[in-house]
Amino acid sequence: MNIALVIAMALGLDYLLGEPRRYHPLVGFGNLVDRIEVRLNRGNSLKVNGMAAWLLTVVPLVGGTYLLDQILMDSAYIYLAWSAGMLYLALGWRSLMQHAQDVLQPLTNGDIVSARRAVSRIVSRDAEVLDETGVARGAIESVLENGADAIFATIFWFCLLGVPGAVLYRLSNTLDAMWGYRNSRFRQFGWMAARIDDWLNYIPARLTALTYALLGDTRAAFHYWKTQGTVWKSPNAGPVMAAGAGSLNVSLGGAETYQGELQQRSVLGPENSAQTRASSAALAASCRLVNKSILLWLLVIALLDLLV
Repeated sequence: MNIALVIAMALGLDYLLGEPRRYHPLVGFGNLVDRIEVRLNRGNSLKVNGMAAWLLTVVPLVGGTYLLDQILMDSAYIYLAWSAGMLYLALGWRSLMQHAQDVLQPLTNGDIVSARRAVSRIVSRDAEVLDETGVARGAIESVLENGADAIFATIFWFCLLGVPGAVLYRLSNTLDAMWGYRNSRFRQFGWMAARIDDWLNYIPARLTALTYALLGDTRAAFHYWKTQGTVWKSPNAGPVMAAGAGSLNVSLGGAETYQGELQQRSVLGPENSAQTRASSAALAASCRLVNKSILLWLLVIALLDLLV
């Protein structure tokens, strides 16, 4: 199977169709996960219960995908359509770009109220207190980090393990998004979900950071990746956002308010100044960086297809 062709087909479907408005498999998975969490996130063995919940939600679906994948492999055209369709459902390229555009348009027009409303859909910080720079910074961070998660890590695991790999990653990433919080409700129960997502993202995150670095200010990107990315609160988001910030020459990170509480975050990229302040222009540049990174990945994968 030509892997680059499948990825190109999946990206084409995502670009043309976007996420399914109804009956998206991940929405159904999320509903299932909510019911299981209510039943199992109780008692004295929350970490064990969380491990059981992860296995109960992920293993049967990945196993079923693997069996179906093996059955369909005998028919080349059906297998091509199956692979492209499943990868399309696992990707989040157009959705990410649309969310960014929803912030970019009002921000460019000076409509800070609409820009805050739009950015609140993709970040967890208190959007109502953000100024123009804060809105742009939050959106850029989301584009860079979710580019790694929703696009490049999914493609990486598809290249490595085919459709079952992409499904494994997306389900694990969804569980981390739902259970991977360090609060009283999920600190123990979501431990396994958070750790597995960290493991699955370790290599893809660094490949994404490398890609961001190569397609912008390479020297600055490597510098901030080395000096700032390794001490960020997330072991995988840190390198990605630090490299992206350096590549774009934009200041990210810093203090933000979450649920009324001010949190001091490290600065990523250059220190904040008039030249490096997050803006609508920098947000547009972050989208271009992700799109150029997709093209570079496709070219490299196509080349590897020819050599293998």
